[in-house]
Amino acid sequence: MLNNKTVVVVVPAYNEESQIGIVIQTMPDFVDRIIIINDMSSDKTEGIVKDFIISAHNYTQLELKEKVIKKTFHNDAEISLQEFNKKELDFFPRSEIVNQNPDKDRIILINNLVNAGVGASIARGYKWCKDNRIDCVAIMAGDAQMDPDELESICLPVVNEGIDYVKGNRLIHGSAGYHIPKTRFIGNSVLSILTKMASGYWRISDTQTGFTAISLNALNSIKLYDIYRRYGMPNDMLVKLNMAYCTIREIPIKPVYRIGEKSKMKVMKVIPRISFLLFRSFFKRLWIKYFLKDFHPLFILYNLSFILGIVWIHYLIKVFRLIINGQNASFETLLAFTFLGVTSIQFLIFGMWMDIQDNERLYK
Repeated sequence: MLNNKTVVVVVPAYNEESQIGIVIQTMPDFVDRIIIINDMSSDKTEGIVKDFIISAHNYTQLELKEKVIKKTFHNDAEISLQEFNKKELDFFPRSEIVNQNPDKDRIILINNLVNAGVGASIARGYKWCKDNRIDCVAIMAGDAQMDPDELESICLPVVNEGIDYVKGNRLIHGSAGYHIPKTRFIGNSVLSILTKMASGYWRISDTQTGFTAISLNALNSIKLYDIYRRYGMPNDMLVKLNMAYCTIREIPIKPVYRIGEKSKMKVMKVIPRISFLLFRSFFKRLWIKYFLKDFHPLFILYNLSFILGIVWIHYLIKVFRLIINGQNASFETLLAFTFLGVTSIQFLIFGMWMDIQDNERLYK
């Protein structure tokens, strides 16, 4: 425990036989549970974790007990929510808990029965923590790329201050420019810019880091089974948290590479896929947060900007063709071209400004 709050680390693992032991051995003592989600590994990952389950690393003093809600005159909603939570696991990819005594073991091994992806694996770990009412849940990758000495600084804002979501940021570390592989640095920076606009958390960066901590309140605020199942999970998570009005903070962390890990992410394939995810997520956030939940003028400004921008493209093509053919555009065409273009950009800027101002309250 950390300051009398329960702390669990979820470790998604896929073919991490060379690194998973390091993750378990270096886990800080204040971590009450280590949830290993084995995503159909074809190597010895499962066997190595099982060996640790029968070792001294599996000892914990914290025994988890199920909370029983007694029916009263006023708590039908709580009873209904408890019943839904029990059925919620049906929406996740099929999995099984390997441990015979999961309530008493420190290391919990959950095997996905299908290869579900890193996002789905993390979501399954979140589900276990939500069901067991864990106060603070951190994520550490199975490839040992996250320094366990930094875990406490990631968890403390959740534990002590009630921040909903804390994420590490490698891009602001002094070594980022030369230690992070160039392709990853550029790809991360591009996706960070897109994620700012899509999520509404305009002050964040390094959106691809998985070194995070989340509160029980945040876990209860989003649909865990709906989290994006692949490498776009951190980006999708930020959008969902923003729509739930969750507070956020970034903590500087060091980039860790070249320690024997083998990256399974293909950057050139992932960037287009995540970019499309963020495009859809932006409009989803716009409609749900600023129209359905609580109407805001920025909803009008953004949509007017996009509508005028689409109409402007027609005149842009028309003017471009006239220039190529050496012809002069009419006054009406030039007026429409200028008015639509300038007004669309102005509405977009005003919408972004209002979006930034509205989300300032979520930074703590």
